[in-house]
Amino acid sequence: MHSVSKSGFILCARHAIIDANGFRWQRRFPTKGGAIPLAAGAMRGGRMPSKNMENLREKRIYNMSAITQAKRVVVKVGTSTLTYENGKINLRRMESLCKVLSDLQNSGREIILVTSGAIGVGVGKLGLTERPQETEKKQALAAVGQCELMFMYDKFFGEYNCTVAQVLLTGDVVSSPHSKQNVINTFQELIAMNIIPVVNENDTVAVDELVGMQIGDNDTLSAIVAKLTDADLLVILTDIDGLYDANPRADSNAKRIPFVREVTPEVIALAGGTGSNRGTGGMRTKVSAAAIANEAGICCCVMSGANPKNLYHLFDGEQIGTVFGTGKQ
Repeated sequence: MHSVSKSGFILCARHAIIDANGFRWQRRFPTKGGAIPLAAGAMRGGRMPSKNMENLREKRIYNMSAITQAKRVVVKVGTSTLTYENGKINLRRMESLCKVLSDLQNSGREIILVTSGAIGVGVGKLGLTERPQETEKKQALAAVGQCELMFMYDKFFGEYNCTVAQVLLTGDVVSSPHSKQNVINTFQELIAMNIIPVVNENDTVAVDELVGMQIGDNDTLSAIVAKLTDADLLVILTDIDGLYDANPRADSNAKRIPFVREVTPEVIALAGGTGSNRGTGGMRTKVSAAAIANEAGICCCVMSGANPKNLYHLFDGEQIGTVFGTGKQ
C-alpha cells in the first residue's frame, strides 16, 4: 500500500521505522509529475532498485503541526544570544529578533518574550571586564542592565509598531495562588490588547539565580511562563542549534538530535553542564525547561538564536534545532 503526498513523495507505510525515542519515520521517494509505479520506485525486500538509488532521499517525517499551528508562543532569548563576548548588546541581532517577532505577531500569533541579559548588559554598560561574583553587585548590575534592555526592546519593537510591556517575576509570586492568578490576569489582558509581554526574573530582589540555584534560571522561567499563559509552543533561542549526542564543541562527529519524545535521565545526561560565562544556564537547564513544558502538553524547540530569521523556517514546518514533545493532544 502506498499513497502520494501533495509534495510528490510516495509514502510507503509498510516501510515505517520506529526509532529509539518511539518516533515513527517513513521513507520518502521523490517523483516527477506525481505517482510512479511500485516496480520502478518502491522498495522491494527493503532495497531500492539501483537505477533509482541516486533519487533516494530519506527524510524523517515528524508531525510539525504542533509548531506550524501554534498560536500562542513563548520565545526565550539568552544572554549569549543577545550580547557580544564583552557584554555589549548585539544590536543587529536584537533588532532582527524584534523585527521577526513583530512580524509573527502581525501574522496572528500571540508572542511572549522571556529575556535574559540584564546582568550581562549591566556589565557592558558599566565597562566592567568580568561578571562579578558578589550577589549585591549582581543585583546592582541587574538594575542598570534591565533599564538598558527595556529601552532597546521598546525602541526596536516600536519601529515595527509593536507595543511591549515589562513583566518582572520572582519565584514567590508564581508559587502563591493569589499572586499567581494576578500574574495570569495581567498576561491575559496584555495579550488581548495585542501587547508583547517582555518577561525577566526580577534579579534586584530575587537572588536564587544569582547565587547559583537552578530554580532561578530563565530557561525554567520561560517554561513557567508558558504554563501560566497556556501557550502552545515554547521556543528557546541559544548559542547552539539543539541537543547533540556528544559535545559538538569538543567532538566533530557529534550529531544533532532532531526530535525527543520524552525527556529521560539519558537525555538529561546528554545535556552536559553550564553554558557560556555570560549566562547562568546551559543545555541542561534547557532540557529541564522542555520537560516542564512537555508535562503541561506544550511542545518545545531548542534552536540557535544566531539568525532570528530561522524562526520563519521553523513555523513553515522545517526541522530546525531539537523539538521536545508532541504538543497538546
